[in-house]
Amino acid sequence: MKLSFHGAVRTTTGSRHILEVNGTRLLLDCGLYQGKRQESIERNQQFPFDPKSVDAVILSHAHIDHIGNLPNLHKQGFEGNVYCTFATRDLAAIMLEDSAEIQMADAAYVSKKHKKKGLPPVEPLYTPEDAEYALRQFVSLGYERPIPIANGVTLTFRDAGHILGSAQVILDINESGTKRRLLFSGDIGRGDHAILRDPQPVEDVDVLLVESTYGNREHTAKSGLSDEIETLLAGTLNNGGKVIIPAFSVGRTQLLVYTLHQLVDAGRLPDFPIYVDSPLSVNATEVFRLHSECFNSDIYTFLREKENPFGMDNLTYIRKASESIKLNSLDGPAIIISSSGMCEAGRIRHHLKNNISDPNDLILFVGYCAYNTLGSVIRAGIDPVYIFGEPQK
Repeated sequence: MKLSFHGAVRTTTGSRHILEVNGTRLLLDCGLYQGKRQESIERNQQFPFDPKSVDAVILSHAHIDHIGNLPNLHKQGFEGNVYCTFATRDLAAIMLEDSAEIQMADAAYVSKKHKKKGLPPVEPLYTPEDAEYALRQFVSLGYERPIPIANGVTLTFRDAGHILGSAQVILDINESGTKRRLLFSGDIGRGDHAILRDPQPVEDVDVLLVESTYGNREHTAKSGLSDEIETLLAGTLNNGGKVIIPAFSVGRTQLLVYTLHQLVDAGRLPDFPIYVDSPLSVNATEVFRLHSECFNSDIYTFLREKENPFGMDNLTYIRKASESIKLNSLDGPAIIISSSGMCEAGRIRHHLKNNISDPNDLILFVGYCAYNTLGSVIRAGIDPVYIFGEPQK
């Protein structure tokens, strides 16, 4: 058995690890690196291994820093199966399509600048067609359903409680009669999630490959998180301001909507207008509705009593760009949830540009922002910040 690490090492994105066993090469996750533009281009374009030498890919979950370079892997010659849970497959379909559109838009933007300088155009990392072809290689499995995937290697997925469909990867390996169990944790949920089941323990592990983004950080108790959000939102909304929330389309947006639904139902927040302005977030929420097998008992109760945890009278989901543009002239009080969570792409950049200078408005970060992303710059209080190349204070 040999393990090598080709991403998410001394950084937090671009997860890619290779396990070599019994003459088989298995790639654990195939994520996009996210950071400064040029560095990201260089890290994502070329793999430090031959994609054709990979026999299969195993995915822990559908966040783009864990699946986002799959189309490029396929484009460069990978032809094996991609194993994941059913929910991960459905989320990956919309995540990779969205990522491909971003790659195309970024390439067009850079090519336009190159043309003015007499430089050649650049090619996108991959296209929507590449993403579609990559999805044809997916093989979906349920939790706790062991399946042989290579000589002497059996794969089992166990709930990781991180996002919908997230899994810990259990590999039971038999090497010339020596049996060992390897666990690739993927990203582990904290437990007591408002929507998802708790992470399930794995016993008798011989080799543990674990994510450690937060290290030994002590998180705020979940019970106090709603109180904190209530306090922050109420102060801004009651003063007529807008709350701009950058949020990951998958997981964080749905958790926010459900939390706000509970606060409004309990009378702890007025029913001011709430907008989810992200086509990907809208699509992801529809996938959530399809996979109740991932929900905990509390959300099942909510489903029976309220029918839709991701919908309420004062909530509007926005797909069309024309409807998004109208929000630029929207007066508060209102809440706008938009992606991406790290503010590197998507409509959130327009909302930040239009509202970041207004002292009555609040920009509320509810997730992790990798180093050198726009979100991390804003959180650090750097003044000015540059959005679409223009300084904003």
